[in-house]
Amino acid sequence: MRFPEFIRQGDTIGFAAPAFGCATEPYRTAFDHSLAKWRELGFEVKTGPNCYADKGIGISNTPENCAGELMQMMQEEETACVISCGGGELMCEIVPCLDFEQLAKLPAKWFMGYSDNTNMTFLLTTLADTAAIYGPCAAAFGMEPWHPAITDACQLLQGKKLIMHNYDRWERESLKDEDHPLEPYHVTEDFRLHSKNAQAGIPFGGRLLGGCLDCLTNLVGTRYDKVKEFTEKYREDGILWFLEACELNTMDIRRALWHLREAGWFEGASGFLIGRPMLFDEPVMGLDQYEAVTGILGEFDVPILMDLDIGHTAPMMPLVSGAYATVLAGENEITVEMERR
Repeated sequence: MRFPEFIRQGDTIGFAAPAFGCATEPYRTAFDHSLAKWRELGFEVKTGPNCYADKGIGISNTPENCAGELMQMMQEEETACVISCGGGELMCEIVPCLDFEQLAKLPAKWFMGYSDNTNMTFLLTTLADTAAIYGPCAAAFGMEPWHPAITDACQLLQGKKLIMHNYDRWERESLKDEDHPLEPYHVTEDFRLHSKNAQAGIPFGGRLLGGCLDCLTNLVGTRYDKVKEFTEKYREDGILWFLEACELNTMDIRRALWHLREAGWFEGASGFLIGRPMLFDEPVMGLDQYEAVTGILGEFDVPILMDLDIGHTAPMMPLVSGAYATVLAGENEITVEMERR
């Protein structure tokens, strides 16, 4: 696995919009403020031509332009890392325009984003054997004050923090809107860990891989699906899957996990880290959000931790896709220690 160099003060952070740009409020103001925050921390910033664009369908511009901006940012020596402006809906359409063979030959560079950016973080890992960060997008760094999760992402990029913990509370309803673009996370709900096949105080580990289920199911069976080759390469480590959903309801999650299981993706899994779903449905036909997961993944007889701080329901622990991680769960807490190996 190829790990990029961590960024240092004085380096230039590149911002690109391979999914949505920051063209509308509250994202535009939050993004502008995030640039100011990075400058205050001693970094230079560079914005790509699509950062404020709103010319595409489900993404900031045409697939060709979005891919071109991202490839240029990843290739140029000037930028030390690339942070995505935001999530989106159709970033999958830029994938054919990205050259992962070339990216595999270039010096490794951090890319950070989540949600639709799974199309980059997941494929960088599986196609270019390059670590990437599943973490907050650019506008989140504009909040005042920073939530500890945002500080964690900043410190991870700098190599100052490779051990992540859950956060005490999470946000059920955001207060960020056009009139309050810099509003921090509105954390009101206590963290509650749910688990299956996991014993408190007994660690388990594996190589981190995953992202947003909404995106991953689209990649199954395509020419970009090299998961079996990846899992075979890292068979001795085992694959520690981190998975979360955006627009999938309880039944959708069940179907998505069935799809990935039947495609053979979970062969060699050493554990599953499942983020809180965005849609909190009442049980449907006796199926709740936990049985939706354990009914499919329980057969692997490996630890399953659920309702974690991963993904769309803020805050989120930033995770390094491709890193080896050791997970330790307590009664109502979790620690993820990541290693560059």
